Amino acid sequence: MLVTLSEHNILQCENTKITPYISFGKDSHNQPLEERFKAEEPLPDNPTSVERMKHRLQTKEGKQISAERKSTVEPVFGIMKHVMGFRQFMLRGFEKAKGEWSLLCIAYNLKRLHTIRG
Repeated sequence: MLVTLSEHNILQCENTKITPYISFGKDSHNQPLEERFKAEEPLPDNPTSVERMKHRLQTKEGKQISAERKSTVEPVFGIMKHVMGFRQFMLRGFEKAKGEWSLLCIAYNLKRLHTIRG
């Protein structure tokens, strides 16, 4: 679900007991050390929901959660399809397909380990 930064969207999240972590700008790569490790600014008095969320993203925990959201698994599926040639399951039935998927994942992880170790 794509949620854009707006007061309305943040309030809807908060009303349904969801803590929003909505990006409010693009972080540049290779930030200077001072920028990465600077102390978080205090929350202003009577903050709006947008100010609370921006402050939450600048905390250590918020930065960690935001970093986890940036990961993507799509390249893995691309490698499995294009490089390893996996287009469809060969076996029928859920248990057999599950076994085939496990074997494919093991093969991918071994390939990845070999690539990393050189």
